[in-house]
Formats: sequence, structure tokens, C-alpha cells
Amino acid sequence: MIKILLFKAQLFIAIVMFCGVAPASASEPLPVVATFSILADMVKQVGGPHVSVTSLVGPNSDAHIFDPTPADAKRLAAAKLVVVNGLGFEGWMNRLVKSSGYKGPVLVASKGVKTIPMAKSDHDHGHKHAHAVPDPHAWQSLLNARQYVENIKVALSVAMPAQAADFQSRAEDYLKQIDALEKSTQARIAVIPMERRRVITSHDAFGYFARAYKVSFYPLQGLSTGSEPSAADVVRIVNEIKKNKVTAIFAENISDPRVLERVAKDTGAKIGGTLFADALSAPGTDADTYLKMFEHNVSNIVAGIAATTQP
Repeated sequence: MIKILLFKAQLFIAIVMFCGVAPASASEPLPVVATFSILADMVKQVGGPHVSVTSLVGPNSDAHIFDPTPADAKRLAAAKLVVVNGLGFEGWMNRLVKSSGYKGPVLVASKGVKTIPMAKSDHDHGHKHAHAVPDPHAWQSLLNARQYVENIKVALSVAMPAQAADFQSRAEDYLKQIDALEKSTQARIAVIPMERRRVITSHDAFGYFARAYKVSFYPLQGLSTGSEPSAADVVRIVNEIKKNKVTAIFAENISDPRVLERVAKDTGAKIGGTLFADALSAPGTDADTYLKMFEHNVSNIVAGIAATTQP
């Protein structure tokens, strides 16, 4: 046990020296900036009272179309740790870091996850590219969320070595909650026949959920929400609904539901509620943490499919 603790201590020191970052004072909360609300919540869960977390993109806000302000640059400049998703999700982040003058550590929370390649992407916020890119929405799998938590734990422990034991304990408790929700999710979806696990969503944000839980998603838009759905998008999704007998449609908290409402009216499919893809709900509501968001999505998907199941 002593050897293990000594090894961990040596590892933290080595990482700190490698990053060139001095550990923060143990007496004051570590100022952390996370790029969007889901990451901010994960940092809060692991960091607890030892961190003060600011989210650049807040609840019910769309990171795809986020336009940083000078106030955001000031927040970044005052941080001791910046946490990003990576995988091309925050196309505006490099410009913001440069304008802020921030020189501290940047944690890529998705590092180490098994990504889903996209053959063609429009995710660079309005700029289309024909080359393959990874789907950045990796948090839509609870197994990937475990990797996020591990990465956050290590980064916080490097920044505040005196609190490393508490970060370890809080991360372990959080991972137990993630594992319990994973078990529940698998069980709830397993009872739905495979041919019924088909839903329409606003944009292509649920690839990792689809892979993990064997649910087919048919998005109205691609990976980005940076533009309005085209007439061709609407025709395509109507054809998908008819071809695959999809009866449940889900709007998203960051998207305008009116186009999907029109699609539902034209096809006879039903709106099954709201899903949360890229942002949490407002504090005090039913999807204001990552785990509550995930549970909300699972419940809505299961209930939405059940409500539209044909006899």
C-alpha cells in the first residue's frame, strides 16, 4: 500500500513537472473553466468544494454556435485549469485561448475514448469538409463518461496534490453512480424489441448512445446545428420515417422544434418529448446534472417508443 501511494505521488509530481505548472494552493478553490455545462458538472462532481467552476456555454445553450466575448477571455485568463471536450467540438476554443493569453494546462476530457469516425462532417460550425472526423459527442455513452471522470480526476490531482485523496474518493463515488445508471439503462432498453428502437432527433448527437445501447437514430441535421434544416433535410427525414417505420420523434433543448413538429404532422409520427444532447437544463430542473440528463434521455426514449408502439 505504501509503495502504491508513493508511486502515485511520484506520478503526480512528474506530470506537474512535465506540464510546467505549479500546484495550486490547497486553501483556496481552484478556478476551473469548462467549455460547456456537461463538462462543468463533471468537474464539480469530482472536485467538490476544492474547485470553482465556470462554464463558458451555459445550460440550454448551443456550443455549436457559441460566439465568445471579451468577458469569456477574461474568465479564461483567470483560470488555473481549462477543461475542453476536444474531438473538434469547440471550434472556437483556439481563438479564445489565444485572445485571452491563457498559458495554463488544458485538459482534453475525451482523451482515451474509443471514437466513432464520421465519413463526412459538417461539424466545423458551418464549414463543410469531406474528410473523416471523429464524432465529438462522446459523453452520450456512460462508459465514455467513465474515461472523462478519470481524466478530470488526474488533472485536478496534478493541480492540487494535497487534495488528491479526496478527488480519488469523489471520483470513485461518482463512477459507482455512473455504473449503476449504465446497468439500469441496459436493462430498460433490453426489453424493447430491436425493430422498435428507432427514433428521430434534431441533430446527429447520439451516435455513441446508438452504439452503446443498440438504438437507431435518424437525425434531421448532421453533427452541427449551425444552420437551419434545408428542404432536402426535411424530405430525407420524411422518407426515413416511412421507410423504417419510425413512430417517435424527439426535439432537443438546444434546437427549434417547429420543423420536427411539422414532420410529425406530415407523417403521423409523434413527438416523444425533449432530449438533451449538448447542454444541461437550467439549475433546479430535471436535467441539471450529467447523470440526471442521461436518466431523463433514457426515460424519454423508452416512454416515447412505448407510447407509439403499434398493437
